[in-house]
Amino acid sequence: MATEEEQQMREVSVDTAAEMIEGGAYALDVREREEFAGGHVPGAVNIPMGQFTGRLDELDRDRPVVVICRSGNRSDAMTDVLRAAGFDAVNMVGGTLEWIEAGRPVEHPRASALTVRVIETPSLGDRSYLVHDGRVALVVDPQRDIDRVLDVLEADGVRLTHVFETHIHNDYVTGGFALAQATGAAYHVNAEDEVSFQRTPVRDGDVVEVGERMRVRVLATPGHTFTHLSYALAERSGAGETAVGVFTGGSLLYGATGRPDLLGPDHTDALVRHQHASARKLADALPDDAAVFPTHGFGSFCSASQSEATSSTIGEEKHSNPVLTQDEETYVRELLDGLAAYPAYYAHMAPLNTVGPEAPDLSLPELADATELRRRIEAGEWVVDLRSRTAFAAGHAPGSLNFGLDGAFSTYLGWLIEWGTPVTLLGETADQVAEAQRELVRIGIDRPAAHATGGPEDWSDQPLRSFETATFADLAAVRHHREVVVLDVRREDEHDKVWIEGAVNIPIHEIPQRVAEVPEGEVWVHCAAGYRASVAASFLAAAGRHLVAVDDEFDNAAPAGLPMVGPEA
Repeated sequence: MATEEEQQMREVSVDTAAEMIEGGAYALDVREREEFAGGHVPGAVNIPMGQFTGRLDELDRDRPVVVICRSGNRSDAMTDVLRAAGFDAVNMVGGTLEWIEAGRPVEHPRASALTVRVIETPSLGDRSYLVHDGRVALVVDPQRDIDRVLDVLEADGVRLTHVFETHIHNDYVTGGFALAQATGAAYHVNAEDEVSFQRTPVRDGDVVEVGERMRVRVLATPGHTFTHLSYALAERSGAGETAVGVFTGGSLLYGATGRPDLLGPDHTDALVRHQHASARKLADALPDDAAVFPTHGFGSFCSASQSEATSSTIGEEKHSNPVLTQDEETYVRELLDGLAAYPAYYAHMAPLNTVGPEAPDLSLPELADATELRRRIEAGEWVVDLRSRTAFAAGHAPGSLNFGLDGAFSTYLGWLIEWGTPVTLLGETADQVAEAQRELVRIGIDRPAAHATGGPEDWSDQPLRSFETATFADLAAVRHHREVVVLDVRREDEHDKVWIEGAVNIPIHEIPQRVAEVPEGEVWVHCAAGYRASVAASFLAAAGRHLVAVDDEFDNAAPAGLPMVGPEA
């Protein structure tokens, strides 16, 4: 425990802190970014507590440090960390509360007159952006269902004048062309992209004025694709021009980058090295407080890895993103080693996007009765039950397939289907069918062949089928009494880390073509959480197999007593 003299040496009053800061000491604010933005000691540097140990190299060890928080408690703890690391650090007692009470000035970041609306598409792990100044707006990377964008424009009472595309997308069908057609906005696409529609071509270094307040600078950032662009947004005012942020598409993401292998193995090495250089270009071109607005990275398979972050800045990425903390060779090696399989439907997205996709038709398709549904199933079409996996297991139309709306519906349906196969949608309500349609048009499946609503008793003129569901504890108990086939439908990269001893691995996206390879006998199918297991179970059930779907978290397998194998076992 510190002596009274040592305690006095490490604590200073607000007045003494102010004198030290005026004399050249760091004012180091350890609050969260949102707190710091609400008002701080003039000239203070913000390093939140959670980032502290990884960012000490930002500080000059030859300068004293005044550590600040709201009341002096968090800064007290961080003062100890700094002193242990060899810094001449003191804690400002009373924090910003006492600083304000003493009548000392507080600095607030300049309030932006711009509004940034984020339009989430969580099912695909993507974001689109709409930015406006109260009068005119720009949109970056809009999804196919442009009515969502039009609704925001109407609600905010602004006019769309510019649409920007960061790249020819591989994971969804763009709404950019249709949105520009509907609003008369200029549609900005890389001049080097070979497209068959009219666009406003842009190149690296171009500057686009959007209204009187917004200026967009075009930055070439190859890596996710060869012609990838990012867009740096600045706000113009009487005080000059201020960087707001950068729309990075599939370049610099939160804690990651877009994957470089979507154009095929012949291009992957070149693209991953471009990606490293492009991220550093962005970090050099923008100030640390500029916001990063990526399109991918929220569960999208276009991201090379995943992060839990929902917002970030250039400064934060400099200290947390491997592309900005690792040398090129380390980044290249680790990124390529970590790449997993991606959805097969990606192969169809870029060709669709180069021709300028029209706005989709979201009206309900024709209604089908039980006889028509059976005919479609017998013809090899997909009749897709949108209900939850629990409801499907309890009873379903024979031959129907389960892709529940409560999971990554469009991703897995698009991944598993043979492109061009007619799809019929079964939902409890018309709203469920409409939701599924919206998901499907985003990946280029424009018109379902038919639909039906109600329940399985309305969808079949034959006895319903069902199968059991269970937990990993149930599987462990069963294996003590009889032999069963354990089918693991996780991706290879997941399975190869740890798996149940004796399990057969057929990744979910290979199930439609490999059902016949599943060993004979009672099949217990599992994935990581239950959704993919139910999808696979529906294919097995359609093939007449005796099965049990494990509806459980894979983390429960080892505690249940199942023998585990693999490097992470």
